[in-house]
Amino acid sequence: MKEPSVNVLGGPLEPCSTTPMTGFFRNGCCDTGPMDRGLHTVCAVMTAEFLALSKYLGNDLSTPRPEFGFAGLKPGDRWCLCAGRFLQAHEEGAAPKVNLAATHAITLQVVPLDVLQTYATGPTAD
Repeated sequence: MKEPSVNVLGGPLEPCSTTPMTGFFRNGCCDTGPMDRGLHTVCAVMTAEFLALSKYLGNDLSTPRPEFGFAGLKPGDRWCLCAGRFLQAHEEGAAPKVNLAATHAITLQVVPLDVLQTYATGPTAD
């Protein structure tokens, strides 16, 4: 039996979003496994600024892709981001808010906890 996943605060990994459905496994959680090379482990609250940066960097998350059942993200949506992309957004000054309780502990191999805490928000955003 698989052990429960842990968040960056040391507690059980909480869900990130089911509307839209997120996560590498599309189960609503920022869980990971050996096939998740991008470490889609940061539960982030999308902002217009981050979505624009992501599109500029070649990962358009805002345009609907119906052929993949993807409606496109908008500001306020929660999504499991790649840890490296989050760190890059932080370095560019465009990082989104983060739900720490829904961010997988493996993220700490890429992003320091103090950086994540700078962008901390609760499970729901305004």
